[in-house]
Amino acid sequence: MTARVEEAVFVEAPARLHFGVLDLRGAMGRWFGGIGAAAPAPTLLVSASHAEGLIVEGDEGERATEFARRLLTHLEGQRDARLGARVRVHRALPSHAGLGSGTQLGLAIARALMELHGADADAPTLARVMGRAKRSAIGTWTFAGGGLVVEGGRRVGQDESAPLLARLPFPPSWRCVVAVPNGRPGVSGVAEARAIADLPSPPEGDVERVAYLVLMALLPALVEADIESFGAALSEIQEMTGRWFAPAQGGTFAPGPSATLIRHMTEWGARGVGQSSWGPAVYGIVEGEDAGTRLAARVRDALGPAGHVYEGPFRSDGARVWRAQIES
Repeated sequence: MTARVEEAVFVEAPARLHFGVLDLRGAMGRWFGGIGAAAPAPTLLVSASHAEGLIVEGDEGERATEFARRLLTHLEGQRDARLGARVRVHRALPSHAGLGSGTQLGLAIARALMELHGADADAPTLARVMGRAKRSAIGTWTFAGGGLVVEGGRRVGQDESAPLLARLPFPPSWRCVVAVPNGRPGVSGVAEARAIADLPSPPEGDVERVAYLVLMALLPALVEADIESFGAALSEIQEMTGRWFAPAQGGTFAPGPSATLIRHMTEWGARGVGQSSWGPAVYGIVEGEDAGTRLAARVRDALGPAGHVYEGPFRSDGARVWRAQIES
């Protein structure tokens, strides 16, 4: 039987790195807030093509089906018509690893289906439709574009995505090494909401210190391409915010390979180090392609087959969207 060829919409989205939360107190009327960036790799890849009814194929089938149904229901409510699609998850991100796999999958499927059916919406709107960005909007804004992003937190009691406060490009010579140990999955979903609710409120002085570091150290250092000052500020932010989450995750960083790798990457020359969200993904930032290659090699040797390592420059763009022929 000859396969039928048709046009499909493809969306490739990067993993996101969460560098730290700004405020768990909410005393100023906003919760969370944060800083982060799109990782050099890995990426996920989805496609959507026309079909009768909804057909979902590939990785993450259950989550992908839920996301596709959400988006199609949203569009059907606007058009008063039944819509279908064939959604394929060609490549998924590691689940519950601190790389924002759920948000990126939901946004990628939403963007593909919107494009397929001739509709449009910005990333915050897609996140709201897909039920994402209920706490952090870092993944929403890295889907929308590259560079370092700073978001201003959600208003208490409101459902709007946190606003984007800043987006600054990374110097092209900086390299990021991302390690994903095959350790205990990070906290997510209902368990994450419960864990955050049970955390003690951080000291006001800690919150003020983190804000000061972001505004007067991290961002200026990035603009001036000063990796030493940037790395020092980022590492201090990670240490401080990590202590806020220590009661839920068993330490400043996730115990086991994640905490060990962070310590080793500092010893091996990384200027800034930390854990992305709840982990187990961790990262190190260095200056120059050679330094990135060397650090990645040492991390791979340390991990062996018990994880994955990615290395490269920070992304200057967010998700990519294109059309191509696909067999159905």
